[in-house]
Amino acid sequence: MLLGRMMTQPLSIGSLIDHAARWHGATEIVSALTEGGFERVTWGAVADNARRIASALIRRGIEPGDRIGTVAWNNRRHLELYFGVPGAGMVCHTINPRLTPEQLVYIVNHASDRMLFVEKTFVPLIVAVRDRLTSVRGIVLMGPRDDDAATALPGLLFHDELLAEGDPAFEWPPVEETAPSGLCYTSGTTGNPKGVLYSHRSTILHALFANQPDGLAVSAADSIMPVVPMFHVNAWGLPHMAAAAGARLVMPGPRLDGESLARLIDAERVTMAAGVPTIWMGLLAALDAGVATAATLRRTIVGGSALPPSMRAAFRDRYGVELVHAWGMTETSPLGTVNAPLAKHLDLPAEDQDRIRNGQGRPPFGVELRIVDAEGHVLPPDGQTEGELQIRGHWIVDSYFGQEKPALTWDGWFDTGDIATLDADGFMVIRDRSKDIIKSGGEWISTVDLENIAISHPKVANAAAIAARHPKWDERPVICAVRRPQADLTEAELLAHYAGKVPRWQIPDRVIFLDTLPMGPTGKIVKARLREQHGDVLWDEALAALASEQAGQGMGRAQD
Repeated sequence: MLLGRMMTQPLSIGSLIDHAARWHGATEIVSALTEGGFERVTWGAVADNARRIASALIRRGIEPGDRIGTVAWNNRRHLELYFGVPGAGMVCHTINPRLTPEQLVYIVNHASDRMLFVEKTFVPLIVAVRDRLTSVRGIVLMGPRDDDAATALPGLLFHDELLAEGDPAFEWPPVEETAPSGLCYTSGTTGNPKGVLYSHRSTILHALFANQPDGLAVSAADSIMPVVPMFHVNAWGLPHMAAAAGARLVMPGPRLDGESLARLIDAERVTMAAGVPTIWMGLLAALDAGVATAATLRRTIVGGSALPPSMRAAFRDRYGVELVHAWGMTETSPLGTVNAPLAKHLDLPAEDQDRIRNGQGRPPFGVELRIVDAEGHVLPPDGQTEGELQIRGHWIVDSYFGQEKPALTWDGWFDTGDIATLDADGFMVIRDRSKDIIKSGGEWISTVDLENIAISHPKVANAAAIAARHPKWDERPVICAVRRPQADLTEAELLAHYAGKVPRWQIPDRVIFLDTLPMGPTGKIVKARLREQHGDVLWDEALAALASEQAGQGMGRAQD
């Protein structure tokens, strides 16, 4: 067999941090301190500390393939673990601290984590569950020695002391590119969370191909603020992309309110940010209040849930910031699509360009998409036909951690659980989650469309559409809305806002005003909880109306 005569080197995460240190070693990383304030380090210092932490773990008996859990914010120490743990052949298991204690215990034990690195913020959480963590042999506080924490957790180790005993000249051991590098569990809103085990190869390919000019487009000239947590799908791959590009990082830590982020953007001249829509709602409110100008911010990547078109227009028109819609999942590393226009779109009228930009975009090389019907038949990519979205590619899950059964269809695709349309150019629009879509009288109603209309009302701060049970139509839409502060919005006023925007039969039957919407561990609205609380709001009155209607029909027949 004739083979190409080119060098072959394993795609490894250790090579990423080596590149950042060698060619961008002086580039600054601004990192929030959990106790308040900021510190300034460099890629070179992070690389040295990653080697130190790796060598210290090996000296303490941690072996290749062992899982190392982290319960931490976005900061410098977490970044050191991102590279040091997989660089040494271990698996960095980022744990969402917003999960319930029961879910946290489940995933630590399911992952068989050997050690846990924990921020001081989460020490009480770990104290409460420590005796139930059956696999953990050591806990490390992510900071200097702390006597109070040591008293609360006997045998506690300290991140900074591990660094002191580590070797900055430690050399990364050979690692197969298909070896596991990271582990992240799904948010587990129903049932137990499921683990997605990333490889060095999948992570590097994701960092390279997701960061093309029509992707996240991170460059060495950027100052990037990843607001998406590092415990959520590798912070969308931004730490790895930043290391590959040599970009400056601004790590915001635990303070993610709109005012704190707005001030940080101005103070550190952030050019790019990334996070879920609820984060940008808070930032927009802070900017509108005059807290900061965001003059350097050019774009922000928005994913996790649908981006309201009204919010995208507000950032663009008021502050010159382009909100770029993207889509992905824990199972897709996460990037599946980014909304980047084609050349032919640039000459379209503004309203047509907006319509395209309001969708989730198209896949980069390395990802394939298709839509299928309930029987699995492939549907046409005509931009109109709705179907179940499926995906496959170089950084897509094959099977869940600890499960032998593949997570794929019989022909090798992953079913995302989303309902979407797909056009001939690959542009995809999420119409709904299959578990959230409203089926009224046999017809589908998109909750995403209804939510976007509600949020576009100037007196609405946030909104969610849910399916409420109905005796005649099976389900009808109900809006759960949060008013803006001091707003006097009425139900009739918000329902009138739908006129002409959707067909009349899709207009919600009711509006329920709430003080807050329930949020899940990754910043998404928990619609299952809203359905539990308000899913029967129409039932009794609809049943009475239906009975009255039937009685009237019977009287008419009797008179005939």
